[in-house]
Amino acid sequence: MQFDTIPIDLRTAGQFVEFNNSRATRSGLGMPSRILLLGQALAAGTATALQPHRIMSPDHSAQLHGRGSMMHAMVTTLRAANAGTELWGLIMADDVAGQAAVGAVTFTIAAGAAGTAALYISGRRVRIAAAAAQATTSLATALAAAINADADLPVTAAVDGVDASKVILTCRWKGETGNDIDIRFNHYEDEKLPPGLAATVTAMIGGTANPDIEDALAAVAADWYTDVCCPYTDSANLAALDAEGERRFGGTVMMEMHTYTGRSGTYGELATFGNARNGKHVTHIGAYGSPTPSWEWAAALTGICAFEAKQDPARPLQTLSMPRLRVLAPRPSDRFDLPTRNLLLKDGISDWWAGDDGTVYLDNIITGWQRNAYGLEDTSYLQIETLKTLGYMRWPSGGDINRHREVFADLALFLPGRIGGQRADVLAMSVRDLSRVIKLVAKRNG
Repeated sequence: MQFDTIPIDLRTAGQFVEFNNSRATRSGLGMPSRILLLGQALAAGTATALQPHRIMSPDHSAQLHGRGSMMHAMVTTLRAANAGTELWGLIMADDVAGQAAVGAVTFTIAAGAAGTAALYISGRRVRIAAAAAQATTSLATALAAAINADADLPVTAAVDGVDASKVILTCRWKGETGNDIDIRFNHYEDEKLPPGLAATVTAMIGGTANPDIEDALAAVAADWYTDVCCPYTDSANLAALDAEGERRFGGTVMMEMHTYTGRSGTYGELATFGNARNGKHVTHIGAYGSPTPSWEWAAALTGICAFEAKQDPARPLQTLSMPRLRVLAPRPSDRFDLPTRNLLLKDGISDWWAGDDGTVYLDNIITGWQRNAYGLEDTSYLQIETLKTLGYMRWPSGGDINRHREVFADLALFLPGRIGGQRADVLAMSVRDLSRVIKLVAKRNG
């Protein structure tokens, strides 16, 4: 027998008792879950770029990242989907070569009767009163003031210097993500513009140069994060995420990490995007026509998946719902039908469906894995539950098997019920009598 604190050659008579907690918990709470949000903050925030920081709440995020920032919106949406998982943030500065996206709203005809105009920006509603025959220039001034009064919006507004009936909207940060900010009048069927009022919307465009996340990933290379939310879907950043996920997945690192992104676009755009990917450690959820920006879709998905994987890594994610007030479903005419969703699943894009009340429900959440090293179709790492369950099964082996005890001192340890039995016991307890593996296999074969 070996001890930790009692000398093996102690000759003094007496009773000596020591405690060792190395076997106190064998699979108890399972693999720890920890979320990392990547993104950009505003100058008003107190967080420092490339320094990981704990995020306690949406209000705390407003202090750290600035109200109306990308990070603030993502934290708010993620916490609506998952109130408890440990959450960290890592911000990057705007690229010095980047440009901020710009859009516009132009009033062209005054209202014939009084009413209320509802403009949605990133799924957040801004309303202004419109009097009968009120000048279009006056409406533009009122709209700009209403937008700037809402600090949670991702844009600032200013009346155009040339056309006083036009409101210029500018994203609060630089980069391609600003192009995903949706602007529209009315979303729900019972919302209408005042009679006679006419206005045109110019979509957000011109955002360029997302931050490079390689320095951010290097800053947390030795830290444990199981789930990462990334707002960027440009090829360079996705390649970096794929490489980092593969590094952590390796047998000598064993630090499971899965990343979630959102992508807006038509079927053709999403199919092209998905077909260009083949990473098993990144999940892409696609949406067309949603007022909610892609990074908030990613944040909601990250929150749901992180929570459910902790509860049961092999649990299929079908029917789990997005937070309804934070993730707005597209109008029925913009939702993909089942055959289209199935085609996108074959292109590496996770799918969802919407209920009659507009609630978004997850359907099949997959990884970007599609082809093996020979370029042949391969579904071995297609399901996110596969990656999560593998990580869960591997997690306890280090703590329960890899001890400093001299296991080879007695050949009897090789008998049934010893080291082999211990490893089997640990793994069996970790997956709760293998029910999770059974569910995983059933889903893959189903």
